[in-house]
Amino acid sequence: MTRALNPEDAARGVPTDRPVVSTRRRWLPAVLGLGAALTLAGCGSSTAESGEVHGGEASLRLPDLSTVTIMGGMSGTTLLLIGLGVTVLGLGFGVVVFNQMRTLPVHRSMREVSELIYATSKAYLIQQGKFLMLLWAFIATVIIVYYGFLVGFAWGRVATVIAFSLIGMAGSYSVAWFGIRVNTFANSRTSFAALGGKPLPVHRIPMKAGMSVGMVLISLELFMMLIILLFLPRDLAGACFIGFAIGESLGAAALRIAGGIFTKIADIGSDLMKIAFKIKEDDARNPGVIADCTGDNAGDSVGPSADGFETYGVTGVALITFVLLAVGDPATQASLLVWIFAVRAVMLVASVLAYLVNDAWVRTRYATAVKLNFEHPLSSLVWLTSVISILATYATTYWVIGDMSDGLWWKVSTIISCGTLAGALIPELVKVFTSTTSRHVREVVKSSREGGPSLNILSGLVAGNFSGYWLGITIVGLMGGAFLISNLGLDAFMVAPAVFAFGLVAFGFLGMGPVTIAVDSYGPVTDNAQSVYELSLIEEIPNVDDEIKKEHGFAVQWDSAKRMLEENDGAGNTFKATAKPVLIGTAVVGATTMIFSIIMSLTDSLQDAAAKESLSLLHPPFLLGIIAGGAMIYWFTGASMQAVTTGSYRAVEFIKNTIKLDGVTRASTEDSTRVVQICTQYAQQGMLNMFLAVFFATLAFAFVEPFFFIGYLVSIAVFGLYQAIFMANAGGAWDNAKKIVEVDLHAKGTALHDATVIGDTVGDPYKDTSSVALNPVIKFTTLFGLLAVELAVSLTSEGNHVLVYLLAGLFFLISAYFVYRSFYGMRIKTQMAGDDELLEPEAPDGVTGAQAQRSDLVGQGAGD
Repeated sequence: MTRALNPEDAARGVPTDRPVVSTRRRWLPAVLGLGAALTLAGCGSSTAESGEVHGGEASLRLPDLSTVTIMGGMSGTTLLLIGLGVTVLGLGFGVVVFNQMRTLPVHRSMREVSELIYATSKAYLIQQGKFLMLLWAFIATVIIVYYGFLVGFAWGRVATVIAFSLIGMAGSYSVAWFGIRVNTFANSRTSFAALGGKPLPVHRIPMKAGMSVGMVLISLELFMMLIILLFLPRDLAGACFIGFAIGESLGAAALRIAGGIFTKIADIGSDLMKIAFKIKEDDARNPGVIADCTGDNAGDSVGPSADGFETYGVTGVALITFVLLAVGDPATQASLLVWIFAVRAVMLVASVLAYLVNDAWVRTRYATAVKLNFEHPLSSLVWLTSVISILATYATTYWVIGDMSDGLWWKVSTIISCGTLAGALIPELVKVFTSTTSRHVREVVKSSREGGPSLNILSGLVAGNFSGYWLGITIVGLMGGAFLISNLGLDAFMVAPAVFAFGLVAFGFLGMGPVTIAVDSYGPVTDNAQSVYELSLIEEIPNVDDEIKKEHGFAVQWDSAKRMLEENDGAGNTFKATAKPVLIGTAVVGATTMIFSIIMSLTDSLQDAAAKESLSLLHPPFLLGIIAGGAMIYWFTGASMQAVTTGSYRAVEFIKNTIKLDGVTRASTEDSTRVVQICTQYAQQGMLNMFLAVFFATLAFAFVEPFFFIGYLVSIAVFGLYQAIFMANAGGAWDNAKKIVEVDLHAKGTALHDATVIGDTVGDPYKDTSSVALNPVIKFTTLFGLLAVELAVSLTSEGNHVLVYLLAGLFFLISAYFVYRSFYGMRIKTQMAGDDELLEPEAPDGVTGAQAQRSDLVGQGAGD
């Protein structure tokens, strides 16, 4: 749809073909979902009446946790109540830090900028909340029809699934909101603290803010899950957990994907102005800078917060489901569930303890320092947390299940520790490819000296591909170690112990979750702090040196302040990159455990030998499903980058036509707001196309054949892992190569700087859009696939084979339509001369048709 513009808009350079989500399109998901759901409902009544389908995971019943006795006589319920208290203290920690951030000293000019960033971020998040409710209505319709009409659940149980899907989605949304509020307090306070010339507060403020976000995120997630375990009826727990997981997965997918598109449209639109107009970083006259700062929160704060919340929760639900399906003895089930959540609570304490110890060491070590490598205290925190968490895991496990036979306690502790160790090793490996001190990043800079953007991009691709090898081998090694330990007698307690081991590796990945989120959240604060400094124009305020000296008691160090903020931004870039493989690795390892739930259902708890034979490359549908999964991953990365490309084109077009460099000190609020609107529009349109394509593809492939779908799920996990690692680390290398040129070489405005800026804009959607969005896509597909494959099997069991295949074809056509729209509906629509010509255009005398066509391309400067 094209919105008509008034002459004033046209004169200001507002795009004439910008897409908006019309009323018709806004309700399209709900209409499609309702149509599909009613179609399924109409053919599923016999299934409900027969009672053959029991709702899968939603019908699981918890064992009585009060029967568990811990060493010393404490009951399992009492221990989990203590764990609930720990989560309340964790939430309190976040609130205390929140208040500390708000009361830290800050100059009014910087506070005004950070509050403007918060206002635009808040407006974006409100808009996303409305959009999220639209998507939720679509999912809720399917849940109601599936559980209410096809499965035949009582309406109270259906309402429970619906209610907890809302709770899960609200959890993802609320931690995202908390994250942007804390970060927008911290960015201006960090910027102001840098004026004192000492690096210690420049590190401690974003670190404390990040730790606040991490503690609130993990504590809230654990609090909600413990409430379900402790206070809700045991026969409703399955419905609560599956609804909760679907809701938080939907919330994370929408906020992560849309946020990733938004932030990179703004970032690219702002960065390209440095080349076009030779202006400085975060120039206040550039109307794209505020949108860029908003994007730092939308993509680098909102997205990771929602993603981390969902990852922690879905992994927990996967482990609970495994225990209930694979462990036969109710007493063993209860003991393992109490143990899992006890360890989670203890590792929350371990993260806080590690942070406090590391902070005390940093304050002692750098109290009077004037120079600080900002990566060092972040690295020491990660390793300290890993060591304390591993020790706490062994101690807690021995205390809770040490009396179980065959030394189970040390085996499961060692398996979890493989994941916890990965949480420290992976960041170290990522730094090899993304740190400002790494040889790979410096290779990118060196190649740019003579080769310009071309060799810059090639060197970044090299870094990304090499990182895929080293991180992949590391993950295989740690998972392989967990597998070997699972063979040491775990089969006496459960079926498929290797799957349980893989789930525990994911558990270990997330054990140090507060610190992983904290070092990730460090990045958007440091990035915004540098922007706030420039946008505040504080250096131009009359008598500002005397004012700060009088009110705050220190002499301003302008040069060292700018240097520290830029160096700290480089450290933030590196540690933003370290969190991405941890989250995607967790998604892949956790997906293994969720896929097991489908396998257990299809193989009658692994008792059906014929069905088990279908889990083989000798079963053609399984192999074809593996091939189909790769196709979806490559489409998704292309579609997400297309949304960024088109949105960036429109942002650049608008900024070029409206930017004023003479006679003004800063861009107007109206122009900055318009850039934010452009980013939001393309983020939502891109998200809508991708969500519907993924959703209907999941239904289609589940209906084709159950084992085809299992192959598909395995494939998207494996392809997604390597695609995400490659893209994230290539993007990180390009980003910090630019930082080296700006900070170490002081070469802003040179041809070398232009080359690294171009490389960075290529890496932007790589690292912050496509790669990070694969994590929630994998988990949402796997979770929703649980429902979809149960539905397909139930219809087939009633003799509706033809109908199932017809529906598979219909759902695939709908998915393919949105795949088509993800490019053809999002492409740049500016007309080129000769664009619609089937033959070469007529050329002037002496000029070939091909040459004339190339002239048109160069002259127009726009592609379709």
